[in-house]
Amino acid sequence: MFKEKVEKQGYYRRLDRFLRKKLPDVPLSAIYKFLRKGKVYVNGKRARDPSFELKVGDVVEIRYVNLERFKRTEKDSLEPQPMELDIIFEDDRYLVLNKPPSIALHPGKGIHVATLIEGLMYYGKERGFTPHLVHRLDKQTSGVLIVAKDVESARILGELFRDRKVRKVYICLVKGIVEKSGTVDEPIEGQDASTEYIVLKNYDDVSLLKVIPYTGRKHQIRKHMSSINHPIVGDRLYGDKEFNRQFKRKYGLKRFFLHCEGVSFFDPWKMEKVRFESPLPEDLSKVLSLLEKER
Repeated sequence: MFKEKVEKQGYYRRLDRFLRKKLPDVPLSAIYKFLRKGKVYVNGKRARDPSFELKVGDVVEIRYVNLERFKRTEKDSLEPQPMELDIIFEDDRYLVLNKPPSIALHPGKGIHVATLIEGLMYYGKERGFTPHLVHRLDKQTSGVLIVAKDVESARILGELFRDRKVRKVYICLVKGIVEKSGTVDEPIEGQDASTEYIVLKNYDDVSLLKVIPYTGRKHQIRKHMSSINHPIVGDRLYGDKEFNRQFKRKYGLKRFFLHCEGVSFFDPWKMEKVRFESPLPEDLSKVLSLLEKER
């Protein structure tokens, strides 16, 4: 059983953020599941709302759940690995990467291959810093990724992301013809979620969109596009399997078409707004070239 008292040091107001901090090995989806099923208690009373406001001195418990199964084993330990990194920007506080597709941030289940965090650990070891991820990109998603170089910078940058002060812009190709731009406001895992999409171009049976997520839920863009019947092309989890199979055969797309083209925020150290951009990678550009030839 998990039982923790809310201390002044490292205080987190929201219940879900407190649990996420205290249970780093437990997936966020599992934490929300505990909340939905009434497994979480605050001062002896069930708390199902992820945004439940905690106070210093509150006692948080998780009952009737075996948390041991979430603990990392020795096989999950990370080892620095030499890796070629495409660095867009770097200073003493953070670095910005152009993340390639088909490389995971962290090790997953099954056969282990080198991951981005291990490449960053190797890079940091040679230069005297420890990398800290402050946001995520799916394995198949390419583009701009921000990495802090110390704990304090990670805390500050992490707060910018949590407080929705970071603007992220994605490019994606979706199934079907999207007639006009709009916004999807559909909760994810019981939390508010909002995604704006802007139509850039329509082809015969797919549409190119610029997408701006105003919240940072897991798989948010993929889930929201699927919810309006325009799933991202190549998305095996939320998309149309038969459509994806035929599209791959015709255009050679080996992943889902989603790319983070830009990230901007007010840099609290430089005291100015910064923007970092990543051009569309070759595999996605090739698909668009083939689509253009058919027009």
